[in-house]
Amino acid sequence: MRRHGLWMMVSVLFLLVGLAACTAAPTTPAPVPTQPPLPSVSGETPQALDAPALLQKGGCGACHVIPGVPGAVGVIGPDLSQIGLTAAERVEDAAYTGTAKTALDYLHESIVNPDVFLAPDCNGAPCQKGLMTPALAAQFNEAELNAIVEYLASLKGETPPTGGVEATPPVEVGEAPALTAEEFEQARQIFFDRCAGCHGVLRNGATGPALTPDKTLPKGTLALASIIFNGTPRGMPDWGKQGVLTAEQAELMAKYIQNEPPAPPEMSMEQMRGFWKVLVAPEDRPSEPQHTRNWENFFAVTLRDAGKVVVIDGDTYEVAATLNTGYAVHISRMSATGRYVYTIGRDGKTALIDLWSNPPAVVAEVKTCYDARSVEVSKYNGPEGDFTDRYAIVGCYWPPHFVIVDGLTLEPLKVVSTRSYTYDTQEYHPEPRVASIVASHFSPKWVVNVKETGQIWLVDYTDVQNPAIKMLNAERFLHDGGWDASGRYFLVAANNANKIVVLDVQEEKVAAIVETEKIPHPGRGANWIDPVYGPVWSTSHLGEGALVAIGTDPVNHPEYAWKVVRTIPLPGAGSLFLKTHPNSPWIWVDHTLNPDEEIQRTVCVIAKANPVEPYKCWQVADYGRAVHFEYNLQGTQVWVSVWGRADDPGRTGEIVVYDDKTLEEIARIPNLVTPTGKFNVYNTVKDIY
Repeated sequence: MRRHGLWMMVSVLFLLVGLAACTAAPTTPAPVPTQPPLPSVSGETPQALDAPALLQKGGCGACHVIPGVPGAVGVIGPDLSQIGLTAAERVEDAAYTGTAKTALDYLHESIVNPDVFLAPDCNGAPCQKGLMTPALAAQFNEAELNAIVEYLASLKGETPPTGGVEATPPVEVGEAPALTAEEFEQARQIFFDRCAGCHGVLRNGATGPALTPDKTLPKGTLALASIIFNGTPRGMPDWGKQGVLTAEQAELMAKYIQNEPPAPPEMSMEQMRGFWKVLVAPEDRPSEPQHTRNWENFFAVTLRDAGKVVVIDGDTYEVAATLNTGYAVHISRMSATGRYVYTIGRDGKTALIDLWSNPPAVVAEVKTCYDARSVEVSKYNGPEGDFTDRYAIVGCYWPPHFVIVDGLTLEPLKVVSTRSYTYDTQEYHPEPRVASIVASHFSPKWVVNVKETGQIWLVDYTDVQNPAIKMLNAERFLHDGGWDASGRYFLVAANNANKIVVLDVQEEKVAAIVETEKIPHPGRGANWIDPVYGPVWSTSHLGEGALVAIGTDPVNHPEYAWKVVRTIPLPGAGSLFLKTHPNSPWIWVDHTLNPDEEIQRTVCVIAKANPVEPYKCWQVADYGRAVHFEYNLQGTQVWVSVWGRADDPGRTGEIVVYDDKTLEEIARIPNLVTPTGKFNVYNTVKDIY
């Protein structure tokens, strides 16, 4: 969509893809006809065949809008409402590189040999090679192909003809594909690992679309498997192309999401306390660093598929410690003092790392849920008391709740459910997940973003057993975000609503809601000074090849405050992170979830002095995906992760270190297993981004 698009995690299905991506499962295709349509020799004329039913059989409606075809409302490939006109115009266009001479030839070619020519626009995003497979044509005999071609040629923006056949009835779906108990369990685990983050444990959707049977059954196994395997241009990872899922597993997942989602278990306080461990009591921890390393320049680096975090010395690039943490740690947050690192895994496990130990070590851990994304500490020190590192809060996806724990031992103290009603329609939601959490410096409160109900909760932690909570209506699908340069305003992406919500933490009110491009995913965003518009905060997007700048200075630049003042084009969609530093001339941006292998390895820098387009783009490696940036303490170097595959020796991943001024490569830290997020102690404590 020149406007979104995973998993990050995949997460499976942003159901938004390429050219004519009504495709077959990604197995070796059977031979397909290459000649243009010929008169039928089967005894059936194209007019006698029900072309809409054939298109429905092919699963084409999962990707395209096709008038007359039940359920054909897909937004992945081009809208085919006027494809008859488009085809006639295209064969006359000098940009056309195929072999067709007529509109019928062109339509036939696009089905049997779709990569001969890629249409320039797939519903607002570039069409990607390989998204539609020629194996689609193998489903149909010659007469059926001719019927489809003639039907498509008739689509010219008017009510489509019935071709002498009865109007096709509303889409009918059968029963969900059967799975054995073993297959169901395998698929359930894959969904948790790769898909639940974007689509929800109950598959009600958020960053990605809902995957409940009423949505998936009409699309069918064929189309769903292709989307899972090939990905989309707007952020849905290409799990098959990456080698994460086989063709058989993609088909398994396509069948699984047509079945009712299983109800996962709840978790009680008693269970949480059963998981709680203090490995080194606070009184037994050192009173000063036990090593000579510059611990404020440590980087906590997630090794996603290894279930570990490595602590890397930012001065020497040496691995100071490799630590077992939760699976696929989503973020690391520092204590207010910087001494401790709090990590939160997607399996709901929180680990507390003491950076003063020699080597750094996990000193406490607790599991407060089965799926989580956020953790934060108490940072307030003022008239109402000194709460520095006294408490921490863990935000969970499932069960949907947050848990307040002791800041130094992780002892679980209070659990609060977020099940509630949507802010706009006032409908009960069974799975309002806790997304990003930040700590206010103006008051002893946490800012808790509740994704599905679209509310921001201000949680007062002065009395943790009786926490006062102020609920602010914001926008649905709240996700990640960061502070503006003043630290007064928190900007959070409501990503599937294509908006940024601006929270005034001092006044405790929503200051503005800003429309952006498709699926903003800022990480923590980037603060910089625009040469025309003054202080701005930027986000990139999963669903759009664009970086936007939003004015953030209502005092000195009120005419630009809380408006998109600049939109900067990028090579493609699928960006997860961007980063800058007050001393840097650049804004760095990745394209991690773009389906094009070259683009997903590409990073770009935009010059703050001339922010109209990328100054330079380059591939950081010949494998994997480039993801996430972090500066060193001095703000002179930028670290970029190369996210490889855990089962590919020598190409599991690495970190590339660049000189921020010259953009020259300084070093590589090799042989890391799927490194993703990197969090420098000093910059994280100071909220420098």
